[in-house]
Order: sequence, then structure tokens, then C-alpha cells
Amino acid sequence: MTIRDEIGGIVQAALAEAQEAGALPPADGVDAAVERPQKAEHGDFASSLPLRLARQMRMSPMVIAGGIAERVRVEGPVSRVWTAPPGFVNFALSPAWLASQVDAIRGAGDSFGTVDVGAGARVQVEFVSVNPTGPVHAGHARGAVVGSALANVLDAAGYAVQREYYVNDGGSQMDAFNRSLLARYLHGQEAEIPPDGYEGSYMIDLAEEIRDEVADRFVGMDAGRAAAEIGEIGLRRMIEGIRSDMRSLNVEYDEWFSERSLFPGGQYDRVLEMLRDGEHLVERDGATWFRSSALGDDEDKVIVRSTGAPTYFATDVAYHYNKFVERGFDRVIDVLGADHQGHVAFMKAFASALGIDPDRLDLLVYQLVTLKRGGATVRLSKRTGNIVTLKELVEEIGPDACRFFFLSKAPGSQMELDLELAVRESEENPVFYQSLRERLEEIIEQRRQERLDAAQQLKLLGDLREELQGEQSQADDMELDARGFAIYGLLEKQRPRRVKDRTATYDAANRDLASLIDEAVTPFTDLVDWQQKDDVQRQMRSRIKRQLRAGGIDDETVESLATDIVDLAKVRTDR
Repeated sequence: MTIRDEIGGIVQAALAEAQEAGALPPADGVDAAVERPQKAEHGDFASSLPLRLARQMRMSPMVIAGGIAERVRVEGPVSRVWTAPPGFVNFALSPAWLASQVDAIRGAGDSFGTVDVGAGARVQVEFVSVNPTGPVHAGHARGAVVGSALANVLDAAGYAVQREYYVNDGGSQMDAFNRSLLARYLHGQEAEIPPDGYEGSYMIDLAEEIRDEVADRFVGMDAGRAAAEIGEIGLRRMIEGIRSDMRSLNVEYDEWFSERSLFPGGQYDRVLEMLRDGEHLVERDGATWFRSSALGDDEDKVIVRSTGAPTYFATDVAYHYNKFVERGFDRVIDVLGADHQGHVAFMKAFASALGIDPDRLDLLVYQLVTLKRGGATVRLSKRTGNIVTLKELVEEIGPDACRFFFLSKAPGSQMELDLELAVRESEENPVFYQSLRERLEEIIEQRRQERLDAAQQLKLLGDLREELQGEQSQADDMELDARGFAIYGLLEKQRPRRVKDRTATYDAANRDLASLIDEAVTPFTDLVDWQQKDDVQRQMRSRIKRQLRAGGIDDETVESLATDIVDLAKVRTDR
């Protein structure tokens, strides 16, 4: 239970007590509506329940608020409760309770912040699922990040989550892939590619890799058989490449589900039979159509072509039947690209036709990404001249930058990704502070493991300082970024100082130098509202002063050092 939930329970209990005492009249159940106030003077939490009850109770919201507040016990997490116009009940949290949460957080470790909202309900998140006929392009990185992050959040919320990649390894696109690959294998760059085939340079490289592996195995073989067999090898290699690309973006899957697996077990035929029995199919122009317009879609969809081959829609129906009925997921979330926007109504329609509650199927559509470099739109890869691949994107800006920027905007909004900004080491790039934090954590961990003395710590930080100075050699007026400011400033202050006839350093009383660095920089790594900068600096200054005094450094020196650390660590957003 979160503290917000706990406050909500306290409000509801006080309301019930007031009603039992006759101080407030009965009313239908209304949520406690506990929120964080915008202004600190209104407390840590506030409930607007009195405003919601005013009409039912035919009473002033302030009278209702008073009736509730009078019955709240000031104990546990609550140190104060009061009312505020036009009808709020405000709560201040107990400092002692807040301090006790430090041990609770440390004891919980990585599980801190997790909740059991899901109560073990089985949820599947399917994302990316691009055809294995070519490399994953950069635009799909957004779907990969959104899908994996959503799965992680659901996992932390107590759901039993499965992450799935649907491998479209059947149908006409794979036939075209197989024939294109065979042509490249037999004739290389001079090959004549089928009209519906794949001409990318990656096909030449793939064919050469396969020839190195199998030599002339497919030369002289029947074309149909050769295309099918070489296609299997090519498919395996393409999936391996997609797996590698996903891992480079810190994305892992629990299941790689094959489209072709829907046919041998009869699931595809069984689903078509169910749709026919429900009179959802109609024969028209030699093809079989799904009457999705009768279930809210804009138009009917072809399920089986006049050739007898299933369309993408047909296998998608069978696939989702497998998800809900065969595998029994309580809820399914499909993360789709903008080109699938028109499929949303159709997918809801076929869920209804199969007797599945459409509300159990969520479709999250993410919009296109425009890559920029120096203000210019990036359309082609500098290396291949083709579309920019996910692999190239990650190699250029790194997985953390990819994940941060793709999650910084709602999936439904179009976005631009500035490749130069994503790697710029300055306060303009929020991702840079994460790499700073990671480097500082490395220093702290090394200090813990090796129990370095003050001289060794100074050498370790000195090495880092040289690295930073090299990176910042082009900076104007020596304006180092946040990482440079913090470490450069602390190193300057590492030289022994004469304090009350004794030598003191930042390692006074055997205190950890790295923790001081972390203390100076951490508030900025977590800062969301840059308008809070001045408040954060004041708070940081107070903490550093307390820590330095605990190390045995006199007040005059503490004031000087704290000022220097804050000035050197702060982010200069107002140049």
C-alpha cells in the first residue's frame, strides 16, 4: 500500500466515524480523491472529498471537511491535519515517519516502489514484430522502447507479464524474401530481383554469408526447393540479427511466436469455422470477407484471397485467438506503429466476433520519429545509403539516450530526435547526467571494494579529472558541464588545508570522498523542473555543510568549501 492509499483510508475511516456519530449524513461511496497539493503550504497530501460530497449531503464543503478532520488521529505517518477553503482536508507527514522510510527503502532494495495492483493477472505485451525480411529500422526503436518500458512497469505493478515478438514467417512476403535471397546467392550483385522482391544491400551480404557456410549446395537444385531451403537459413539469420538489435537497446523477449505455428495445430481453421458459424464471413468477388463493418469497423476486410491464401488479417485473428483462448492471457496489449492505426477498429471487431471482451485487448499506437542532425532531417544512412537502421542508431547515440528520448514524449505524439543533441556532453542533453551518475557510482563501488585510502582516492579522481579535461578541451571559458564542475571542483579542494593546527582533507575522519561527489551532483541528475534549481542548490548546500562538519572540519572552512562545491556542481542553464 502506498502512502497515498494509506491517507485515503484514513479519510474514509474518519468520514465513516463522523457519519456513525451523526455529525455527517449518509452518502453514496465516493473516492477519497487524495492528491499532492501544488503549494507546499497546503501540506504533503490533500483530499477534495468534501467538495465531492457537498451536493449529496446538502452541506457546506468546509463543514464536511471539518467533520472529517476532527476525527483524523494524528499518529503514524500523520503529524498534522487541517482544513482549507473551499473544502479540502490537508495532511502533513510526520518527520519521524519520513526518516523511518530510509531504512524501509534500503531494506526493500530493488523491490522498493513495486505494488500489487495486478495481483498476478496474466498480461501479454507484444511489440515491434516487424517482418523478418530486412533489418529493423530506426523508427521501430520507439516501439521497442515503449513496449519494453510498459512491460517493466506492469511487472513492477504485480502483473505476470510476458513480452512477445510475433514472427511473420509465413505468407507472400516470405516467399518473395526466399526468391530474392536465392537470386543473390546464385548471381550476386548482377541478380535480377523478382518484382515483389527485396533489393536492399543487406540481401547481398546475407547471400554471401550463406554461400560461405554452404558453398554450392543450392546451385543446380530445383528452384522451388532451393528457395525454400535457403529461405530457412536466411530467416534464422534475420531473427538472430533482430534479437541482437533488441538486446543492444536493452530489450528482451520471453517468447518469439511463429506465425506458421498457427496452421499445423488447426487453430487457423478452427477460428475461420467459428467466424462462419457466427455469420461473420461472407463470400464476395471470389474472396472471403470478414463483416467487420457490422461490428464498428469502417469497412469489411478480406480474410481469404481468391487464391485461397490467407491475408494478414486472417492470421492476426487466429493469433489473437491463440493469445486469449489457447494461452489464456487475461489482457493483451499490442504496441503498433502509426501505419496500423486503421487496424484498431478491425481488431476490436474480431475480438467481439470470437466472444472475447474487446476491453481485454489494448492497442497502443505510437507515431513516427523524424531523425535530425544539426537541424537537417536524416533520411538515409551515412554508411549504406539506405534507411537508418536501429543498429546504427544505437551505435551512434547509445541505448540510454534512445530509451530516454523515446520515453520523453507520449507515444501518440510525433517526435524529432536530434542525434547531435543525444551525444552532446552538456546541460542541454538530459541523458548526459545519467552517464555522470553511473561514473560516480563506479567510483563509489570501487572505493567500497578496495577500501582505498585518501591518496588512492585522489589518484582515482585525478585520472577521471584528466579524462574530463580532455573531453572539455574545446569548452569556452572552461565552462565544464555538470560532471566536470563537480569533480574538477572537488579535486581542487583535495589539497591539504591547515585547519586548527591540523591537516584536513575531504577524507577527514575517514569519510568517503566519492560520497561527497555524489552528494553534490545527485540532486541535479534527478531534477525535473529546472525552475527548482535555486531551491535544490540551497538544500544541497545544507547537506554538504552537515557532512563536512561531521568530518571534523571547522565552520569557516565548511562555509568556503560548501560554496565552492555548489558553485562548481550546479548546472548552468542560464548562460
